[in-house]
Amino acid sequence: MIHQISPGHLSLEIVGGILSNKTTLSLSTESRARIRHCRDYLEQKLAGNDQLLYGINTGFGSLCDVRISEADVELLQHNLVVSHAVGMGDFVPQEVLRIMLLLKIQSLSYGHSGVREVVVQRLIDFYNADVLPVVFELGSLGASGDLAPLAHLSLPLIGLGEVWYEGHRLPAAEVLKKLNWQPLRFQAKEALALLNGTQFSAAYGTWCLLEAQRLADLADLNAAIGFDAFNCRLSPLDAHIHQIRPHAGQIATAKKLLELLENSEIAYSEKTAVQDPYAFRCVPQVHGASRDAIAHIEKMLVTEVNSVTDNPILFPDDDLIVSGGNFHAQPLALPLDYLAIALSELGSISERRVYQIIGGQRGLPPFLTNNPGLNSGMMIAQYTAAAIVNQNKTLCAPASTDSIVSCNGQEDHVSMAANAATKARRVVLNLERLLAIEFMIGMQALEYRRPLKSSPNIEMMRAQYRLMVPKLEADRILSVDLEQTLVFLKTGVV
Repeated sequence: MIHQISPGHLSLEIVGGILSNKTTLSLSTESRARIRHCRDYLEQKLAGNDQLLYGINTGFGSLCDVRISEADVELLQHNLVVSHAVGMGDFVPQEVLRIMLLLKIQSLSYGHSGVREVVVQRLIDFYNADVLPVVFELGSLGASGDLAPLAHLSLPLIGLGEVWYEGHRLPAAEVLKKLNWQPLRFQAKEALALLNGTQFSAAYGTWCLLEAQRLADLADLNAAIGFDAFNCRLSPLDAHIHQIRPHAGQIATAKKLLELLENSEIAYSEKTAVQDPYAFRCVPQVHGASRDAIAHIEKMLVTEVNSVTDNPILFPDDDLIVSGGNFHAQPLALPLDYLAIALSELGSISERRVYQIIGGQRGLPPFLTNNPGLNSGMMIAQYTAAAIVNQNKTLCAPASTDSIVSCNGQEDHVSMAANAATKARRVVLNLERLLAIEFMIGMQALEYRRPLKSSPNIEMMRAQYRLMVPKLEADRILSVDLEQTLVFLKTGVV
């Protein structure tokens, strides 16, 4: 499949489709025309013009008043990339790198950045050949762009830095030579356009949201399994309740759980408890609030990925070059902190359901084992869940409330969106682990409800799961079961 980069709307679904279908990219005719038109305009402005244009014929940051001679403009762009490549820490995952490339290509394609077409095309070549620049997580303040990460993303275009290629970490120069690609020489404005922008933070946010939607569905499935595992009443899911507090996420969650539990023998069996714990009874309210948060965050992120976020910005048709602050990632920093909180709460309530189910209540044996005492059963799975929940809580401390002055006071307020973004990813990974624990425990509890069965959908899922993870009859290494559970849950069962 081929996706044409165009000024049209790039939705989360489109991005997900591009990534999952191994789609190749190409520039649309309109994008090519826009890029060329903007570059021609910039070159005309530079010809015989004594005007100071930030980052084009001046230094950067607090050095913005230092004029650069015409002869040194190319060296200026080269120096910008190499001097800003100061990243450290963990490598950016390759699935996020692909999104970074895609979003940078999209932003440059609008024709407001002044780069040559060959620069955008080389980024597309990298994406299509799966040549992924080695980028580090630490280094961006989320203002003046994600400078350090985007510098590392840009280095291989000029034959510097390293790339991931065919499963190996290699010098970029070596891979370019193998592919018969000549290193580029950045001209006026090009390195600045590549380094200014929010594509590092936005790429993490995009990945997190794509995963968040899947995990929110899995959380609802787990809750439905938990309703039967703990022999809960269906009354908290009654539509009457939610119609008089009509939050969209709450309504959708209650409806989904009823669908998942349709025709369950356990759900419609006699109940002894008058009410159920909040971790079950309040699932529509808690899961629903997280769903509404995800929807809000998606709206803000989609706006960002369809934006021009470098600086200065060129408006050829208005004969205008404007220096502004579109690179400031505050519109991402706040939502990404919010996303971490929303997803952490899905994990927190999941752990509480786990705690209730293994507690030896409502006809279930303690720790869901046949011979408690001799066997510890699933006791320590809850410990692991509690440890993960605690880590998520610490990761929810907001990055966006901090700002550290940089660049001799020129950049005196920064968003810290990059740290919000990388924290959010860790919360996503932890939530997936928590939901795997709950799924394993919920399925084990259903074994003790026999001969009553859950809904046909859940029973079919249980049968498929048991082909990979057998019922726990006696103590065994549960970390192996959990790894298999993670694999099972990635197969599209939800």
